[in-house]
Amino acid sequence: MKTLALATTAIALAIGSAQAQDLPQASSQWFTDAQATLNEKIARQPITTPAKNVILFVADGMGVGTNYAIRLFAGQQEGKLGEEHVLPHEAFPYLALVKTYNVNAQTPDSAPTAGSMNTGVKQIFNTINLAPEGGVHDDCASEEGNRLTTFAEMMSGEGKSVGVISTARLTHATPAAVYAKTANRNWEGDVPESCTGSKDIATQLFDQMQAGVVDLAMGGGRRYFVPAGTPTDEGGDGRRKDEVNLVQQAKDAGVQYAWNTETFEGLTLDGSTPVLGLFEDSHMAYEADRDPAEEPSLEEMTRAAIQYLANNEDGYYLEIEAGRVDHANHDGNAYRTLTDGVEFAEAIAAADALTNDEDTLIIVTADHEHAIAFNGYCGRGSPILGLCMEIVAGQVEHGEKPELADDGKPYTVIGYLNGPGAVIKKQADDSYAAPEGRAELTQEEATDIDFVQEAMIPMSSESHSGEDVAIYAKGPFAHLFDGTVEQNYIFHVMDYAVKGGAQ
Repeated sequence: MKTLALATTAIALAIGSAQAQDLPQASSQWFTDAQATLNEKIARQPITTPAKNVILFVADGMGVGTNYAIRLFAGQQEGKLGEEHVLPHEAFPYLALVKTYNVNAQTPDSAPTAGSMNTGVKQIFNTINLAPEGGVHDDCASEEGNRLTTFAEMMSGEGKSVGVISTARLTHATPAAVYAKTANRNWEGDVPESCTGSKDIATQLFDQMQAGVVDLAMGGGRRYFVPAGTPTDEGGDGRRKDEVNLVQQAKDAGVQYAWNTETFEGLTLDGSTPVLGLFEDSHMAYEADRDPAEEPSLEEMTRAAIQYLANNEDGYYLEIEAGRVDHANHDGNAYRTLTDGVEFAEAIAAADALTNDEDTLIIVTADHEHAIAFNGYCGRGSPILGLCMEIVAGQVEHGEKPELADDGKPYTVIGYLNGPGAVIKKQADDSYAAPEGRAELTQEEATDIDFVQEAMIPMSSESHSGEDVAIYAKGPFAHLFDGTVEQNYIFHVMDYAVKGGAQ
């Protein structure tokens, strides 16, 4: 019966293809491109051999909307209209939507979202890797008996190497979810004096490197590894209150340490010695502001990490975070959001080129989306960072005039529902109003690197959104990403893939 069904399907496809040639639209490139895509998908076969390696890419704050904006920006940077561009991960064969809510929050926080991907269970707002049944935010006593086993610990136990990379502080929520367990994501360099059984996140990273769970860690956050009053490598000041110098302890333990581009390029990447890279006191620079002589890019760190981890014949687990996509969204600054997003895409392309689909599961996703919005009926190729331009009959590209709102003023393609760019401003009497209305924006102003997008509700920091994010995947068992799934499901696919389909 199965053979007959396959034969019947093949005949139906052949007939359908023949009939398509008789259609007046059959010569259209849109038509032929879609037919080619269909044939490619028909021929696709899932990979069901064990995943030797797993790479989890997380662009913090890159939901479907932010990804759309990154796509257009990347395309326009290459001289295209933008809409037709395909980001590296958008070419991956398997796709799903992800529900991002936390156990007790409709709009999620990065800590429990990242934790759910690393443990397989949804978690409590502002906590990292504590069982939701007993973990309580800001209650260190609730950590005891509720610490969850991470995917990194499981992979290390199987002899695999583990790496974590972020453009945020390594002690920040998403990278910390690889190795830490805490009742408060903000305990990055210290815990309350009453919490005698708890450890700060930086100490937990050091402990996990000492235990052989984490082999490579690179990002920002140097200040939480150095005592208060002790100068950091670039002349800043440490923030640890316990007078412990974790950087020195790591070096004394034989860990390779890098703090700038020169020391990064001097690392030995043969996998024999653990690596700790701390390239800024706080977060690493936005890609738009980064000095290549001062710190490596996300793509460069990705290449180095894969080169290092690939020395382990048993394989590896690597989490890579584009942490500053989130921060620029919070600032309402689309320019830096999108430039960091393009660098994230470059890192994905590098990882794809350096690995084999047959043995490496690559997953690209986000922890949550932001309150980003897209305005108006814009013509093709309207600059995604600029003004919404008119649609002109008889031509593909947008016209020369911007679309106008009812107040007679132009508006940008990207806006936010809330944030520091709110049109409504605080007045002298502490009320909020917009007595002068919106600004009369020009294209030059709107596309400036420091432009803050217009927003509706005034907030000092734009908020996350609870809407779904996407998963893009390729490699062993990537076909298990389908439909709409809970965020903690990602862990279960990774675990299943590594086991080769065994449970």
